[in-house]
Amino acid sequence: MKVFKASLATCILILVLASMLFAVEIKGVRFAEQLPVESIELHLTGVAVLKWAMLFDVYAGAFYLPAGHNPAAWAADVAKRLELSYFREIAGQGFADASIKLLRESLAADDYAAIKERLFTFCALFRDVRPGDRYSITYRPGIGTELRLNDRILGAAPGADFATAYFGIWLGDQPISARFRDRLLDNGRD
Repeated sequence: MKVFKASLATCILILVLASMLFAVEIKGVRFAEQLPVESIELHLTGVAVLKWAMLFDVYAGAFYLPAGHNPAAWAADVAKRLELSYFREIAGQGFADASIKLLRESLAADDYAAIKERLFTFCALFRDVRPGDRYSITYRPGIGTELRLNDRILGAAPGADFATAYFGIWLGDQPISARFRDRLLDNGRD
């Protein structure tokens, strides 16, 4: 009986801790309030849902920065993470094509040329996604920008300049959606 009670108490503790870790929910998708990235604790700055043509939900996203870091200074050389949980099937080539097109259009020619080779290598990492799949893009200073699908590492690209450009797709001056960007950066909850 003691073993059963101890096991039950352990299960309850695990459930309580898990619910604390995944404290924010948007459109049925849960995101952690905090995430460890090696020895750095990242904190949620905001969540949002990206809509296509103002009609269809494409994905829910969450953005993380170190505690106390001003979200308006997201481009600084600090650890950061963007998580995107998909509601629809999307082909990996679609991610690659969209990333290249958006960056070619939004970056100055010299800036695009400086990251072009790394961008093509990074874009080759993308895989098809189904509803419920989650990409995470994590930048670690001195290491680079890492891409994971469902928490499985696919690869990385070096350089703070690459991170600033790539995260800029969602967070920059010409983002994929200004509403999505603003909600990620201002503690937004759709």
